[in-house]
Amino acid sequence: MELAKAQNEKEIIKIKNEQLQEEFRSKSNELAASTLSIIRKNELLSKVKDQLLSSVDDTSSIKPIIKVIDKNITQNDDWELFKEAFNNADRKFLKKLKKAHPNLSPNDVRLCAYLRLNLSSKEIAPLFNISVRSVEIKRYRLRKKMDLSHDDNLVDYILKL
Repeated sequence: MELAKAQNEKEIIKIKNEQLQEEFRSKSNELAASTLSIIRKNELLSKVKDQLLSSVDDTSSIKPIIKVIDKNITQNDDWELFKEAFNNADRKFLKKLKKAHPNLSPNDVRLCAYLRLNLSSKEIAPLFNISVRSVEIKRYRLRKKMDLSHDDNLVDYILKL
């Protein structure tokens, strides 16, 4: 009787574990999709802005349009949506990160979240609306704030947190 009860409990735990893993995979896929959507939106808006600026001689007539595009690119709503989805997928990471490195700015935390998803500098750049080189500089400064040696890989460190 005890053995059967123990086996039933073990089976229940196994099923719950599988359900949690499936939920985690689902949340991760949702997060990846929303991140990709934000990247594509920002890239599209940047292209539209560049085409507008290059095709019009008198930029004063399109300044209001450029302002709207810039506002949409730099909108914090994207980050808030991402942060909520990220917290649903990986709740403990941001807490561990803030505990290990309380001196990080909100932008540093944001960069860490993107690095945690294994995004490249090229993929991160449109999310911050900055150049790839600027992302590399952000990564360098983040390494310094985290007191990582030159030999330590930033992404590996973040993934281990």
